[in-house]
Amino acid sequence: MQTTIKLQSFLAHSGVSSRRGAEKLIEEALVTVNDQPAHIGQRISVQKDKIRYRGKLISVSSVLSYYIIHKPVGFVSTTSDELERKTVLELLPEELRTGLYPVGRLDQDSEGLLLLTNDGDLTYILTHPKFEIEKTYQVLLQGIPSTRALDHLKRGVKLKDEYVKPVKITIMKHENKNTWLEIVISEGKKHQVKRMVNRIGYEVLRLIRVKMGPLELGELKKGEFRVLTDEELEKLLLLKKKS
Repeated sequence: MQTTIKLQSFLAHSGVSSRRGAEKLIEEALVTVNDQPAHIGQRISVQKDKIRYRGKLISVSSVLSYYIIHKPVGFVSTTSDELERKTVLELLPEELRTGLYPVGRLDQDSEGLLLLTNDGDLTYILTHPKFEIEKTYQVLLQGIPSTRALDHLKRGVKLKDEYVKPVKITIMKHENKNTWLEIVISEGKKHQVKRMVNRIGYEVLRLIRVKMGPLELGELKKGEFRVLTDEELEKLLLLKKKS
């Protein structure tokens, strides 16, 4: 898969300059792409094009990378696995994998949005509970939960020695005498959604993460990946500035 981003974003994430500053550098003819003067709005291939600033080559390894993948069931959210199970990195071409790791985790039997990056600061912001980054899941419950059970879930349930509660719960639809819920959480504790559902007496049949912070799964199909859009990158940079 050809991975292209706007040149300004590439320069910003390589640490050369801010996004607006990068535009000024391009206007001043200080940036070249494959030894040709660059222009504002130009899209470049991270892997194939040679980008130079003041004549010095910018290494791809110095650039922060971000990919959204639609993790299917059967893959583990690690970079390697001693049991030789399939890892989420295997969903990317080998030439893109170096230095990347998954942000947060999805269980082997869960699916949906997962971010792969080499940005440690962003990983900390998206995963540490103090930042309260919302994550949205579509959850298929076995059976039809009672109003009392759902009220219990909305109020919060006790997991070990602490209470946890979702930000929002919405009944999406019923399917073959089972129920799809949309559950939004911000705490992100281990196996939190499944444990919360089990606590009110129901079993999770499917769990799909569809959103994490400003990132959305959208129409991405199982096993597919994409580079983040420039708008998504801007939103992530804003999160980093606010932290």
